[in-house]
Amino acid sequence: MTAAQTSWRDPRIPRPDTSVLRPLLDRRARETPDKIFVQFAATGLAWTYAELHRIVVETAAALQREGVQQDDAVLTWLPNGPEALRLWLAVNYLGAVYVPLNLAYRGTLLEHAVRLSGARLIAGHPDLLPRLDGIDLGGALLRRIAVDGPAALRLPGERPAPPAREIMPWDTQCVIYTSGTTGPSKGVLCSYLQTTSVAHALYAYTADDRNMVNLPLFHAGGTGAVYRMLVCGGSIALVEAFDTSSFWDTVRATGTTCLTLLGAMVPFLLKAPPGPRDRDHTLKKAVVVPLSDDAQLFADRFGVDIYTTFNMTETSCPLISERNPTVRGTCGRPREGVEARIVDEHDCEVAPGAIGELIVRTDVPWAMNHGYHNNPEATARAWRNGWFHTGDAFRRDEAGNFFFVDRMKDAIRGRGENISSFEVEAELMAHRAVREAAAVAVPSEHGEDEVLAVVAPVEGATIDPAELLRFLQPRMAHFMVPRFVRVLPALPKTPTQKVEKHLLRADGVTADTWDREAAGIRIRRERLS
Repeated sequence: MTAAQTSWRDPRIPRPDTSVLRPLLDRRARETPDKIFVQFAATGLAWTYAELHRIVVETAAALQREGVQQDDAVLTWLPNGPEALRLWLAVNYLGAVYVPLNLAYRGTLLEHAVRLSGARLIAGHPDLLPRLDGIDLGGALLRRIAVDGPAALRLPGERPAPPAREIMPWDTQCVIYTSGTTGPSKGVLCSYLQTTSVAHALYAYTADDRNMVNLPLFHAGGTGAVYRMLVCGGSIALVEAFDTSSFWDTVRATGTTCLTLLGAMVPFLLKAPPGPRDRDHTLKKAVVVPLSDDAQLFADRFGVDIYTTFNMTETSCPLISERNPTVRGTCGRPREGVEARIVDEHDCEVAPGAIGELIVRTDVPWAMNHGYHNNPEATARAWRNGWFHTGDAFRRDEAGNFFFVDRMKDAIRGRGENISSFEVEAELMAHRAVREAAAVAVPSEHGEDEVLAVVAPVEGATIDPAELLRFLQPRMAHFMVPRFVRVLPALPKTPTQKVEKHLLRADGVTADTWDREAAGIRIRRERLS
């Protein structure tokens, strides 16, 4: 018997028509042809499931004519919009592997990503493709196709030949590059089963939901949001990027009912002046990551249920919360089918309250990444001892709640103490004038590290470093209070809104950085009588 005939003896493995793009899209177009699947926020254009199916099939036929076969890696390099969506789904419709590129890539980082992919074809925006000029592809031949409108790479009325073999849930659906904020990006191998597991991990999405996709389609948060709506038969509102000023108008115009808000998105929205239309919208549910005090303020002000999770490109939401979690700062608890441990450097579990690395595994094969593309060394390091090592420092309380502490590589060691940059940033963001913040380590003349806070002000506000420190002192341990404060108009970020801390660390203490010790401010441990 073939694998296709025997695999569903295990009820945990989803059937292809509930998880694999080609049979799933075929089924949706057959069962709900007239239902809108996607509304493009920028233009108001909408595609029904039947229209989406036709456009994807015609694009897949064009890709096949260009030589794309099942299991081939295909690079795409497009901003969120109709072309990015149809090219992604068409690649998967052939059973090929979708490999999207970050729009910010150029130079050596672009060269690294292209060479790592092993792709022979790239479909990209005409303004981006010239960045490939002059990069060294190691002798590989890479065909470039400019996608400059709805007619590009599309054969109206044509259908592709069927795949040589049935596309299975454990096949590689995509290679998503990690953010590359600290060095060359790794290509994460993601199966259809992993992407489907993300879709099922959080609260119960329904066919009535419309998910705003405000993260790029080269980001796991963007692809996951699209796919979970396809899995549940719902719909999406696709926007090019998150924008504070137009956010609520876009929610109303598109009928968005659910979405994900990452990082500074919630503080940005909260720092807009309250208004009479704060609850005049369709949004019902938001996944907020991380779960700061601002999350509850957001829920109360805008009348939205909130959830939180811990996820990364390599995983499938292993930690999730209940609706409107009350435990401050939690990432939730392991979801059904997931084991999670917090361990020391020897993979031995630490006691509740102690800090260690979060490692996870699932009871369903292929429900998380199956390695790093063309990087067996990184795969072996991450998957040692049968567990996936996240590289994130966590702690767990006695009740079983998990709490993110820091990226292991972002931790700061100062005054003989381990300092969480995440916790310092949370307190910085609590200041009314701070729009965004990052805390990084800089060398100290006394050994170990000093804390450098880099902040950007709310529009129209100014930040006085001395006043900011007075605000922080009663809110944090003395050893956490930053010695240095640098004020910038905006923090450097990737297109997925992750702060590029490596750039701030590289800059270090600049000429415009304020030093509390130079200003005569001394912060000491409180002495108890």
